[in-house]
Amino acid sequence: MEKLWEVHALKYAERNSRTRADSFIFDDDHASPHDMDYFIWVLKSDNQVIVVDTGYDAAEAERRDRPILRDPAQSLETIGVKAEDVDTVIITHLHYDHAGGLDRYPNAKFHLQKTEMEFATGPCMCGHVLRMPFTVEHVCEMVRKVYSGRVVFHDGNGMVADGVTVHCIGGHSRGLQAVRVKTEVGYLCLASDASHFYENFLLQKPFPIVVDLENMVSGFDKIQSLASQKSLVIPGHDPIVTQAFSSEGASGYVWRLDHGPTNPIQGI
Repeated sequence: MEKLWEVHALKYAERNSRTRADSFIFDDDHASPHDMDYFIWVLKSDNQVIVVDTGYDAAEAERRDRPILRDPAQSLETIGVKAEDVDTVIITHLHYDHAGGLDRYPNAKFHLQKTEMEFATGPCMCGHVLRMPFTVEHVCEMVRKVYSGRVVFHDGNGMVADGVTVHCIGGHSRGLQAVRVKTEVGYLCLASDASHFYENFLLQKPFPIVVDLENMVSGFDKIQSLASQKSLVIPGHDPIVTQAFSSEGASGYVWRLDHGPTNPIQGI
């Protein structure tokens, strides 16, 4: 029997100046506001802890003029985890908001799709459009991790721990991977940017930052197949997550996902 995991969403930033044009390629209403939240995720089971994505820090926030509400690595302490004690980190992809602060985890091994490493260090990065979501310092830090033997590469589907697997989706970035987690209510899928918002996968509306549109659209079906039910697909940036799931602790920035939603999600 597979091990069961707790799943915690930790919010570290938000952008409230976006419109629907920033979130959907095909949408009749491009001008209405459409907010975005930024999360990292933590999986806990017995004495095991896995961090999914590392967010971005204050230096990156200043470079991109996208302030953070709190430091992602420090935010782990609100659920009793210290970054230096974490030995397993899954990086869903190497975009700036998912792979900053890798040096804050000095004792961790990092799980990454080999396709993502090839993409982020290959000829596609010669052009500004595809390079824009990446930060060279983050990518170089991951290269250093490779050279120190601290990266575990996956090619498609892979097992990270008992009850935790990764699955290459692509679309948004060449080697984007989702994370499937066994919980007490069934399999939960941390979609990351395979679906930024519920509306992306529920209504088959692609996100504008895309490398392969076909993979992105087919990925909407794949992430649903990885979860036991649609309500257990967790988009990477949707503020609805903070309304649908129960908050945890007094910080106001942590939500518990493995019990399932406590409030209805429109369309599910």
